[in-house]
Amino acid sequence: MAYTDLRDWIKQLDKAGELKRITQEVDPILEMAEIADRAAKLGRGTSKAGGPALLFENVKGHPGARVLMNQFGSERRMKLALETDSLDSIADRIRTLLHPQTPTSIMDKLKLLPMLAEVGSFFPKVIAAKDAACKQVIHRGEKVNLLDLPILKTWPQDGGRFITLPCVITRDPKSSKRNVGMYRMQVYDGQTTGMHWQRQKVAAEHMRDRLRAASTDTAAAVDLMALTAGGTTAAASLSTINATTLTKIRGDRMEVAVAIGTDPATTFSAIVPAPPEVEEYLISGFLRQKPLELVKAETVDLEVPAHAEYILEGYVQLGELRTEGPFGDHTGFYTMQDDYPVFHLTCITHRKDPIYAATVVGKPPMEDAWMGKAVERIFLPLMQLTMPEIVDVNLPPEGVFHNLMIVSIRKSYAGHARKIMNGIWAMGQAMFTKCIIVVDEDCDVQDVAEVTLRTANNIDPERDIQFTLGPVDSLDHASRLPNFGSKMGIDATRKWPAEGFTRPWPPMLTMDAAVKTKVDALWKKLGID
Repeated sequence: MAYTDLRDWIKQLDKAGELKRITQEVDPILEMAEIADRAAKLGRGTSKAGGPALLFENVKGHPGARVLMNQFGSERRMKLALETDSLDSIADRIRTLLHPQTPTSIMDKLKLLPMLAEVGSFFPKVIAAKDAACKQVIHRGEKVNLLDLPILKTWPQDGGRFITLPCVITRDPKSSKRNVGMYRMQVYDGQTTGMHWQRQKVAAEHMRDRLRAASTDTAAAVDLMALTAGGTTAAASLSTINATTLTKIRGDRMEVAVAIGTDPATTFSAIVPAPPEVEEYLISGFLRQKPLELVKAETVDLEVPAHAEYILEGYVQLGELRTEGPFGDHTGFYTMQDDYPVFHLTCITHRKDPIYAATVVGKPPMEDAWMGKAVERIFLPLMQLTMPEIVDVNLPPEGVFHNLMIVSIRKSYAGHARKIMNGIWAMGQAMFTKCIIVVDEDCDVQDVAEVTLRTANNIDPERDIQFTLGPVDSLDHASRLPNFGSKMGIDATRKWPAEGFTRPWPPMLTMDAAVKTKVDALWKKLGID
């Protein structure tokens, strides 16, 4: 059965021996982050990598508060969160939905009905406010105070406290579809936060659409990108807009809601690279195999997870920017200051005795490494949908997921590896991948040592390394310009005569199968282990 809420998930963690309750007093300023960082790195390099989930029950400065961290911080816990014995089995479910067997008879059509009924059961349902646990306590007006929450500061040079595990809910102004994304939120005061909408994110596109609707003055050459998601041209772009248009823009608001402390499938859904047409609430239902219950928010026209621990409601004022950062990020470096939209709170609702959920990101491996690995396994079928020649992919945690992707393919023609590189760079969030290594199908991409051996041996650097220019992740501090720079693809496949390699390609070393079988039977008797 699906976890109803965060508390149901915590009970399961406790039952499975995956939870450590911290009763000593711990400060949410830096101390919790240091403890969670150390826990995440326990057992590094072993099959038991990733320490326990942590429930802090004595939070300095916040009597009675509880904070959950490292809830996804191991492979075993990630599988427990998604209620599966194998992340690849979820991928197999997705493949079945993407490639249903073509019915050739009445019986085949009847066999499809259960699958169609299952998909129909994933859609979220709205329940009455009286049945929604997230509305047990409601604060409006002067009672709205974010500073009452045990929000963390995770690294010494951070610009302040940050909400690090929020499910940020917006609505597409054109299609009315909802989006749930995870964007850090710097707390400025009790009623306002930053909203770190990187310009390529779906919520930023929602805001751009609102700006386009508000500004019909094309002659003003408004830099809509800068107005939605930071950048050194943000202030300059504001100065190019005439007073009438600026007044109109600033008179418009975009409603936003934020859920903190949801069931694990819903929290995970907020980070998945889903197509904009697919609501994350539906993905949550698919992962849970049970519809997510929603409830109407109090002060904004949005539906929110009914059993979340906290719901923050409010709006972003179009055209309003404020300096956000620095922030110690998952790259292992600080993301420096930039201008981003401002979130104004109008209401906070929460459960009685709410549990605050947080994470810390930094030098891998950390909790987000396991979440990213789950995304890699589960959404491989979506990559294979457009590029079926892909056999497997690996996003090593040390590559912080957007800096390195290793891909194995069934090579069918000259230049095939380069086709794959360009296909990946044209695919949603994968466009930010800084380095792509393409290997043959007989190379295990999960074995980085094997990949290193193949790459070092199989390339002629001048011939097999491809460079291109394009958008890069906003967190890339090394790019020549913010959000724009170069990317590299390495073709580490065997080279064909059609690719200009006319010498014989040598076979890799492998022992005779009969000899291996004989030694397998003899091995224990040798006493070498």
